[in-house]
Amino acid sequence: MLNRRQKHILLKFFSMFSEVRGYNILIVVMAQYLTSIYILAHDKPLREVVFDVNLLMLVLASSATIAAGYIINNFYDSEKDLINRPIKSRLDRLVSQNTKLSFYFVLNLISVVLASYVSFRAVIFFSVYIFLIWFYSHKLKKLPFIGNLTSAVLTISPFFVIFIYYKNFEPVIFVHGTFLFIMISMRELTKDLENIKGDLVQGYQTIPVVYGENASKVMLTILSVLTLLPAYFLLYRFEIGYMYLYLYLCVFLLLVFLLLLWHSKTKIHYLILHNILKFIIVSGVFSIVLINVGLVLNRI
Repeated sequence: MLNRRQKHILLKFFSMFSEVRGYNILIVVMAQYLTSIYILAHDKPLREVVFDVNLLMLVLASSATIAAGYIINNFYDSEKDLINRPIKSRLDRLVSQNTKLSFYFVLNLISVVLASYVSFRAVIFFSVYIFLIWFYSHKLKKLPFIGNLTSAVLTISPFFVIFIYYKNFEPVIFVHGTFLFIMISMRELTKDLENIKGDLVQGYQTIPVVYGENASKVMLTILSVLTLLPAYFLLYRFEIGYMYLYLYLCVFLLLVFLLLLWHSKTKIHYLILHNILKFIIVSGVFSIVLINVGLVLNRI
């Protein structure tokens, strides 16, 4: 049995894990490695990619920066989250703001140190990345369109640094990136609909607050249709192996999404829509292996 002190420490650990969204970071790490193995460095031996120290440093630097980003974002959103996520806010408050901010600076310092192992350009990239995350959390996220666009760009930035590292400019990579970018943009707009109450109270000028729910639904419908373009090219212009199963599933789920969207009125409805998009994005990470199921065996 755990004593009172041990329980308190365990609760603080879970609070900090919740604060930095540890589960999201694990997904990003997996996505970076799978993208490197199957897409960006598909012509390199598996061992060379998996045991590449430079790649490891970039992945760890990305993880540290993302974790720090969640901390500073939650810091600025603390009042809004009391309205939108009261249970999570109570868990997050088990760790003091001073401790979180100290951890924020330490994580950013670690990311820059790790990046310095790779190159000076990597240091510049992560320094700019850190600044943009702070600027987004402090200012940009309260603005319609700019906040959504910046959030989507920041979300795909960990993949951009790997893309630059491998210098692979094949067209299929840009098509994959476009599909991911649109899905993330849809997720951000759906989150704004989900959090409209807190945004309205705190004065956040998000798209649903400024233009209304119906205008937001129209935008989501347009974005859903736009996903068909990169999906078409991936299905009929590039060799993606069994990943076509994932894309067909995405089309089906997006149809379900649209049907539910126009009947959604409450926070729980938008939460369901948010989870559909989150499932599409996360399952997309694991579906990368479907591009060539025998690739790992052939490259060991």
